[in-house]
Amino acid sequence: MITGASSGIGAAAAQLFCDEGAAVLVMARREDRLRQLVAGIEASGGRAVYCVGDVTDPEDVACAVDTTVELFGSLDGAFNNAGYAGSALGKLHELAEDDFDRIMDVNVRGTWNCLRSQLPVMLEAGRGAIVNTASTAGMMATGAPTPYVAAKHAVLGMTKSAAAEYGECGIRINSLVVGTTRTEMITGVIDSNPALEEVFVARQIQKRMAAPEEVAQAALWLLSDRASFATGSHVAVDGGVLAI
Repeated sequence: MITGASSGIGAAAAQLFCDEGAAVLVMARREDRLRQLVAGIEASGGRAVYCVGDVTDPEDVACAVDTTVELFGSLDGAFNNAGYAGSALGKLHELAEDDFDRIMDVNVRGTWNCLRSQLPVMLEAGRGAIVNTASTAGMMATGAPTPYVAAKHAVLGMTKSAAAEYGECGIRINSLVVGTTRTEMITGVIDSNPALEEVFVARQIQKRMAAPEEVAQAALWLLSDRASFATGSHVAVDGGVLAI
């Protein structure tokens, strides 16, 4: 199960996971994008279905989990990738309450909703792996809006706590600390101000943005048995930001 799958990292992960032999349910709000993604996966011989939904709605998430189990027989892995940084700029006191609410709802409540629906299924099976998408903003002040920095810190905290609570049940839970990635959201910002690309990568050792596929590869590893001894970890895919 992959959330935030209509574009960017989520869409890249869906194609990659299916190429590796997984059957995948993709979830996002934009049905046209999901339909196109699933058609492409099926055309290349993969198995995928989609559920239209919003991670801030627990019923939408529960429906996606139930559909995964109904169609594929189990939920072995989940990539909770949906995120939202907002478009408002400014210092903390200048941001509207609605901006704070939406950023926290998608990133924090969305991850919470996913875990609450996914974990009971995995508990019943006695196994499973989950990856939550966080950000370098979860480790440091990056210049992103303060609510986003706070939200990604919360995702990392939730990952640690859940990993500790469910580790003895055969369930591994990790997060990705993602750096600047060439997603639809970032590309839109750069298109309106090309000088920002240099600003975005200035802190990194590797002076470029990640491709969504590079982040998807890290998620694939964490969800696979190759990462069988990794849980409660925050894996950086950030071009070296945290090394400096």
